[in-house]
Amino acid sequence: MGEEGSGRSCGITRDLQKLKQQAMAYYQENDVPRRLEELLNSTFYLQPADVYGHLANYFSKLAKPPSICKVAGKIILDGLGLPTLQVEISCTIQNLPKYICSVVIPAHFEVPENAPPEVADAEETERHLAVSTALQWVSESMTEELWGLVPSNQAEVDHRLRLFFENKVQEDKERKELERSLEESVPVPPPVILPPPPPPPTKKKGQKPAIGPISFIHQPIKATHIQKDFPHHSTVGCKGRRDTLLEKPIIPPEPPEPILHGSMAIGAVSLAVAKTSASLASVPLYVNIASLKHGQEQPSVATLTMPLLMGSVLSCGKASPGKLNLMKEVICIPHPGLTTKQGIELLLEIQKQINRVIETLPPPKPETKKGHDGGKRGQQPITGKMSHLGCLTVNYDTIEQPLLLIQGICSNLGLELGMSLHLAINCAAHELMDYSKGKYEVMTGTYKSMAEMVDLYVDLINKYPAIIALIDPFRKEDSEQWDGIYAALASRCYIIAGAASRSISKLLEHRNTSTPKSHGLVINHTNQTTMSDLVEITHLLNGKKQLAVFGSTEAESSDDSLVDLAVGLGARFIKLGGLSRGERVTKYNRLLAIEEELIQSGTRGFSEEHNFSSFQEDAEKTPEATATMAEETLGPLDSIFPTEVVEESAKP
Repeated sequence: MGEEGSGRSCGITRDLQKLKQQAMAYYQENDVPRRLEELLNSTFYLQPADVYGHLANYFSKLAKPPSICKVAGKIILDGLGLPTLQVEISCTIQNLPKYICSVVIPAHFEVPENAPPEVADAEETERHLAVSTALQWVSESMTEELWGLVPSNQAEVDHRLRLFFENKVQEDKERKELERSLEESVPVPPPVILPPPPPPPTKKKGQKPAIGPISFIHQPIKATHIQKDFPHHSTVGCKGRRDTLLEKPIIPPEPPEPILHGSMAIGAVSLAVAKTSASLASVPLYVNIASLKHGQEQPSVATLTMPLLMGSVLSCGKASPGKLNLMKEVICIPHPGLTTKQGIELLLEIQKQINRVIETLPPPKPETKKGHDGGKRGQQPITGKMSHLGCLTVNYDTIEQPLLLIQGICSNLGLELGMSLHLAINCAAHELMDYSKGKYEVMTGTYKSMAEMVDLYVDLINKYPAIIALIDPFRKEDSEQWDGIYAALASRCYIIAGAASRSISKLLEHRNTSTPKSHGLVINHTNQTTMSDLVEITHLLNGKKQLAVFGSTEAESSDDSLVDLAVGLGARFIKLGGLSRGERVTKYNRLLAIEEELIQSGTRGFSEEHNFSSFQEDAEKTPEATATMAEETLGPLDSIFPTEVVEESAKP
């Protein structure tokens, strides 16, 4: 018994000794003894009030960086009650999984207004399929694709997302080829042979022949022939017809770029990872985005500028109840010397004045028995309703009406239109083309050819020089007209491509941002666009001296990440719609918060690109001179409402 007990104790001792050796090797390998010695010594000398808090802080700095452990998705509703995708990221932090953040990406679909029921139903079906497929991608694959990656490694994250998307594109291509081959393999039934028609009845004696279908061969009639054959007839009336014959036929619309169902998962996950990295580093998202654009260096003051506001105040587009179709959005751009806060206050005041004017407009006088009235026959009262763009949809009938309205409001507020405030027009020309006539329907019943549209825009800018930007004045197919309007107005007005631009993927693939010819592009973060893609497209635009306009989509969510992207990437303008509807106002609030952070940290810079140097006589001012001019004219940055400042400065 004694020998057996002695043997067992020796075995246990050997096992313990072996475990001790393994433990020592493990701790030595991870440098634990030295770290503990340093920590205990420093703790004794510091003698913090919270000893264990001090120890926890020390060890947390030695912990492995957080890594992605779960990517989850869910379908939520956007600002219009339509389905869209939300992505959530969780990370392993000190051996425990922890939820970090979520983002929502808007769908790329336009809002169908006054569309036929079958079109609206088809659009709804497409949207549901796109969002549900994106949810499936996120739920089934994204965790496996990104597991273990450090969120700060955005380049690797976007690389894996790109490979994943390319595989999905290839799978979709193979599926369609298989379906096509199966359709071709199905035997086609032989055509049904109809019996020959009965012979025509025999002609009776004295009967007139039956008159069959007569075909006419149309030959173009020249005005000279008319004058020759009919010398008493004038050829003046033939001029319009001759011009019509000489006009080039319109280019048919290009088929829309194919968008793979589920692609919005790529853009959403990329944004969610960038936001996760910012959250873990305790920095705002715009700082993280700026570091992506400028490498790992700390962004300089010059890059932390606030984008210039483009605030929609009126909508008189194709879907509006009035005759005017040309102005889907009438946009106000506050003076570049104003702060974002002052600019938003100015937009709010203009919007309030517009609402007041629309509400107080008298109805047209009723028609008398003799047919005399105070206005046009059948004239409808001017009314307004809030659109999904966050501004009033007003039933105006002429191009001048909305512009005269804003002119009057500026006059009442003591603002000089063209100095304190500029205008932009979103023409949305792709919605105006009547393909049966080959012309743009600028107003109900009023059609303009492509050449006439160039003249219309030139006349509009001549009459209203405060308009300094035209968005989508033509379809993307009308490249000659883009060249023409750029040549005519480039020195006085920004020509910007929105819907007329290619997708970011196509732009980066072809490295061409100059077709159609424009000053810049409206950039929307949708579909498979990653953070790396946004950085690359802004670099491409900067290299070609073109401007970037970060714009919200028609169906927005309450996610405000777009604002951080615009600030971090140094966008010239940000176009968020009007100051109504929660999903749009939340982005304006984010702009205010970012500006306040930049002012408090002393990193709010002024950009020379915002000076409108090509529109004003004092064009060659430096950024410092612009800031000085703004303070002298409009008061200090935290001044009262800018209209009052302008009025005070105008007093003797």
